[in-house]
Amino acid sequence: MNELGTATLPVLPLSQGVVLPHMVVTLTLESPEALAASDAAASAQGRLLLVPRVDGRYARVGTVAAVEQAGLLPDGHQALLVRGLQRATIGAGVPGEGSALWVQVTPVAEDAAPSPRAEELAREYRAVMHAVLELRGAARFAELLGGLSDPGAVADSAGYWPDLDFASKVRLLETLDVEARLELALSWAREALADLQLRERVRTQATEGMERSQREYLLRQQLAAIRKELGEDDGDVAAEYRRKLADADMPPAAREAAEREVDRLERMSEQSPEHSWVRTWLDWITELPWGRRSEDRIDLAAARAVLDDDHTGLDDVKQRVLEYLAVRKLRQERGVEAASGRGAGAILALVGPPGVGKTSLGESVARALGRRFVRVALGGVRDEAEIRGHRRTYVGAQPGRIVRALREAATMNPVFVLDEVDKVASDWRGDPAAALLEVLDPAQNHTFRDHYLEVDLDLSEVLFIATANVVETIPPALLDRLEVIRLDGYTDDEKVTIARAHLLPRQVELAGLQPGELAVTDAALSAVVSGYTREAGVRGLERQLGKLARKAATRVAGGEAAAPVTVDAGALRALLGRPPEVREAAERTAVPGVATGLAVTGAGGDVLFVEATVMDGEPGLTLTGQLGGVMKESAEIALSYVRSHAAELGLSPGALERRRVHLHVPAGAVPKDGPSAGVTMTAALASLLTGRPVRSSVGMTGEVTLQGRVLPVGGIKQKVLAAHRSDLREVILPARNADDLEDVPEAVRAELTFHLADDVRDVLAAALPADAEAEAAAA
Repeated sequence: MNELGTATLPVLPLSQGVVLPHMVVTLTLESPEALAASDAAASAQGRLLLVPRVDGRYARVGTVAAVEQAGLLPDGHQALLVRGLQRATIGAGVPGEGSALWVQVTPVAEDAAPSPRAEELAREYRAVMHAVLELRGAARFAELLGGLSDPGAVADSAGYWPDLDFASKVRLLETLDVEARLELALSWAREALADLQLRERVRTQATEGMERSQREYLLRQQLAAIRKELGEDDGDVAAEYRRKLADADMPPAAREAAEREVDRLERMSEQSPEHSWVRTWLDWITELPWGRRSEDRIDLAAARAVLDDDHTGLDDVKQRVLEYLAVRKLRQERGVEAASGRGAGAILALVGPPGVGKTSLGESVARALGRRFVRVALGGVRDEAEIRGHRRTYVGAQPGRIVRALREAATMNPVFVLDEVDKVASDWRGDPAAALLEVLDPAQNHTFRDHYLEVDLDLSEVLFIATANVVETIPPALLDRLEVIRLDGYTDDEKVTIARAHLLPRQVELAGLQPGELAVTDAALSAVVSGYTREAGVRGLERQLGKLARKAATRVAGGEAAAPVTVDAGALRALLGRPPEVREAAERTAVPGVATGLAVTGAGGDVLFVEATVMDGEPGLTLTGQLGGVMKESAEIALSYVRSHAAELGLSPGALERRRVHLHVPAGAVPKDGPSAGVTMTAALASLLTGRPVRSSVGMTGEVTLQGRVLPVGGIKQKVLAAHRSDLREVILPARNADDLEDVPEAVRAELTFHLADDVRDVLAAALPADAEAEAAAA
């Protein structure tokens, strides 16, 4: 752009619009300033400076305009027809004729030869504005825009844009550089185009949706008329549902509710939102297996053979299933009517560590009975509606898992496994465990009511089997409705049998091997059980056998070995690595102050070591190892007993004065709690203070009182099995737990020596040697 010489012109302020170069507009003169400027224009060769006034201030750039014509409007106001000539920067005010405001101005002329960039921006602006004007239905204005050749004039054409506000037009006037002005106008044009395209797309989609709905409605009406003319009434939805209801063996109350909904469906328009909701409800109610039942296999010997074939051990569960079959057989043979109401159903709860076969046992029970099997995982379920369904008032409502499982089973008497019932959670959405009370109560589940269906379902013939790892986290009200059967784990011999009969063949098949291509000796299986796993179940054992199978598959596939690949005990270290399980009882109890305790965790029975030490300092007790409140109380009681019986234990009266006792249970990252560590802590303290190490072959459990009584505890079978797995040879138990030893397998009882203790003195007599020298000599 080029600047010309200065000139002096009168100012006509503009408060509503902006006049740009090349624009021809009519200005109404209403203010005194405008009238004075009009009069002064005659003295300036018909020239005026048109300056926008924003918020009481003048713009820094105005437009030099020529007065083309002056006259009166029909309403009597004076008006001017002016043509914008060029931009001009405003200088200082100067005196002039009349009362008008005169200023010095410096006109700004556009460059004679526009830059290539300006030409490119002008072309793009024309294209965008052409699209905008076409969307607005003003294509003829796009033709006028195409007649402009000067890039500056193209940019100034944005001043005609009615959607551009006053401030934006002032900004356009004040932008002197042509390229910058074009970029500014182009950015506004792009925004307008995007907005118009979005509106057009929304309008088109709405129109298409309306047209499609109308078209579908007309087609449906035509289809209905055609079917009516042809006599094909099979398409009648209500008639189809009535046919399904006639075929279903529904109870009277459920049939009445379903027929009532069919009547509603007949009177309802297909365009109604409720139409699809009622049809979905009718689909569910008609697809349930009303009246359909599996025929139970009443042959007790065949059922026992199936259970024995699938599982080793677990005699209590097998016996309970056979009792259930025997009752049904007698009732059937003697013509006793089917039970209904209280006591009609069987609710079993299999409680035990992971990997003992609780869930797979449910499948075996279903196979033994000849029934369908369904499983529902309840671990982490928080919403009560998952059990009892959603109310039909909610969008997307559906029945609960019980109803869905019945439809999946297609019979009213399946074997129903509720997995991980001890891990059901509750929050603001409800308490699923409370919803299970009706499902698992034989006195109520013959009239179970799902919130979605709102009709009674008879669940009394369903054989429910719940599984859990521990009973402590099962709500008491729910636990009261369950018949608990404990699966405490397997002995080493049973694990070897399970590995030979079940686990190894499955892993051989998964590895792609033929049945005879991998041979594992019994000695190797025993070594895997004792050295590579120490668990109540068999999942870890199966993982190790899977590793062996994969190693064998690698050798066979690579041609390194000919089938069969034989694995004996000596080859395990090369195939499985160093045995991770170390029998450390002898090493840990070699020094005074360490005792071996027996505990029950969520993974089954286990051994834990209690360590004690004493040091000079402030008298008191320090406890570490992430102990719960019950174990902390046991430690306090153990210390009080030792202090009160110091003389009896052979301690000097001041042995614990001004000394601090520290009790620690290793594996501090694992929370520990429960009333079974009292005797272990007492033995550890007595061992420390007397200098006699606890026998390395002894494990113990039991709670102690301040008077030295040994109280009974739970989980005896799991604890004894854990002692046996850890190569302990003697177990100290409370005398009142003597009857619990009947649950321990006879083979395990034969390998262990049991000491039954009524008093702490009995515990210490069995755990501590008579004197350290004699024990050392014996060792």
